[in-house]
Amino acid sequence: MKKYKNYIIGVSILLVGIILGNLFSGGNSKATHNEDKHDYVQDPVTKIWTCSMHPQIKMEKPGNCPICGMELIPLDGINDSGDNVASDEIVMTPEAIQLANIQTTVVTESNALKEIRLLGAVKPDERRQYSQVSHIPGRIERLYVNFTGEKIRRGQKIVRIYSPELISAQKELFESIKSKDVFPQLYKASRNKLKSWKISDNQINAIIKSGKVQEQIDILSDYSGYVMKRNVELGDHVMEGMKLFEIANIDVVWVMFEAYESDIPWIHNGDIIDFTITATPGKKYHGKITYIDPFVSASTRVAKVRVEIKNPSHKLIPEMYANGIVKAKIVNKNDALVIPKSAVLWTGKRSVVYVKVPHEKIISFVYREIILGADLGNFYIVTKGLKDGEEIATNGVFRIDASAQLLGQKSMMNPEGGKVSTGGHAGMDMGDDAKKEAVKKEDGKEEDMSGMIMIDKTKIDKKFKKQLGLVVDEYITLKDALTKDDAVAAKSQVKNIKVALKNVDMVLLLGDAHNVWMKALKNIDKNLESIQNNTNIEAQRKAFGFLGKDLSDVVDMLGLITPDKKTVYLEFCPMADDNKGAFWLSYDKDIANPFFGQSMLKCGEVKKTY
Repeated sequence: MKKYKNYIIGVSILLVGIILGNLFSGGNSKATHNEDKHDYVQDPVTKIWTCSMHPQIKMEKPGNCPICGMELIPLDGINDSGDNVASDEIVMTPEAIQLANIQTTVVTESNALKEIRLLGAVKPDERRQYSQVSHIPGRIERLYVNFTGEKIRRGQKIVRIYSPELISAQKELFESIKSKDVFPQLYKASRNKLKSWKISDNQINAIIKSGKVQEQIDILSDYSGYVMKRNVELGDHVMEGMKLFEIANIDVVWVMFEAYESDIPWIHNGDIIDFTITATPGKKYHGKITYIDPFVSASTRVAKVRVEIKNPSHKLIPEMYANGIVKAKIVNKNDALVIPKSAVLWTGKRSVVYVKVPHEKIISFVYREIILGADLGNFYIVTKGLKDGEEIATNGVFRIDASAQLLGQKSMMNPEGGKVSTGGHAGMDMGDDAKKEAVKKEDGKEEDMSGMIMIDKTKIDKKFKKQLGLVVDEYITLKDALTKDDAVAAKSQVKNIKVALKNVDMVLLLGDAHNVWMKALKNIDKNLESIQNNTNIEAQRKAFGFLGKDLSDVVDMLGLITPDKKTVYLEFCPMADDNKGAFWLSYDKDIANPFFGQSMLKCGEVKKTY
């Protein structure tokens, strides 16, 4: 019995051991499972890295794009900053912000001012221009004023005249003196006859005092000023009322500026204009606009704007050139929201900006459609869509928009959001929505605005602008050769332009500006080769037209500084390129057409001044 009892105890201990073993084994299995599950949650999410300009590139690790060399950006990821990020925000790393050269500006209310630059010239005051006439018929015996430009004053002797009519009038005067006491009216009438010929009382009294008839008499000037034109010579016979001299008084002069029709609505009577005169460097003038021409010239498309200025020292001489600036103000717009043009992406129907979201640790932007008001030159007025104090991107905006498209969020060409095709240019959806947003060119063809880039050219390095100015300087020499119909000189000048292009340091450009220059450079090189490889001047001129368009577009977007800071004019000929029109750059405001040369030298007009 005792033996069986021991067996039972042993079996019981074994069973308890097995149960406890299974129990502990199951607990350990569960603990291991929980630990594995915990480790799984903490594993980082695998990121896909792509290029904002070439979205077909997808890499599992960060690095640079194998096509353009730009730093790759994360396609998806987890925000662990603690900031609450909305689904429509475009989050960007500080490295991406720096690489894309993204800059921001706080939107503020300010006076709606537009800076308008005007070119003009000094002109005589038309109300102070006079015609000095002869009031007595006769023959000129002596000229006291001998040349144009001579200064005269009122009452000064200008000519001496022999006049039979004057002799007869003097005889009548002497006869009336004899009967003055009896017929005083006759004496008065005889005296007034001489006065009607502008003979002064002093001259009449001198005649009476001498008691002799004078065969000749001096004509006195009725006005003070400068002789603009002399119409008579010694010995000429003149009739009563005939012009002897044309006189201009320049104590007060007009400065006549030319305003393009697009600027006229901004300019008002009473506006102050600051200007300089080319002939008096360093001296600044300012005056008030007193008159705006109600007509626009059919040939030049400008209207005259008049400023009156006192000129007591006569240093301002008619036909001197003037450069003026008007800071025009919109009526009833004292506190308007004003933003830089570089902040706006425009599709033809929509105007888009990217607003910076105020986070503590991350940088993000959100898409916003706005309504634009008046164009202020380098700025726009915003009538709807932004508030005072909000911060918007003003440079590198296109890069933000490209990231938004890549993430399937609202963007310039995809306002509804959603994933876009990675084919085509920069990953843009070129479907129906993009086609609807195309704008019409003048020739009726559609121009896709999806690739439009906004650049703040005031932030472009001055070294680059000077290098570009040297390129333009050599280009203008090429233009001069075509103006003279010299195909050989034009071909030879291409070498100098290529040398100037090689000296342009592309490292000075960042972001969008770099891409603009690289794209233009490819076309510029192509057109220069075409000019250099042709001796036919018509073929050269065709390539020159494309060259001028590419170069002027770059100057528009990036700016330039020419040698000696010369003014550059953008000029246009509507008849060039088979009446399609073509642009060129020039130092001369006066038109010298490179597309027609000497056969039609003056065809064209100035469109813009740099």
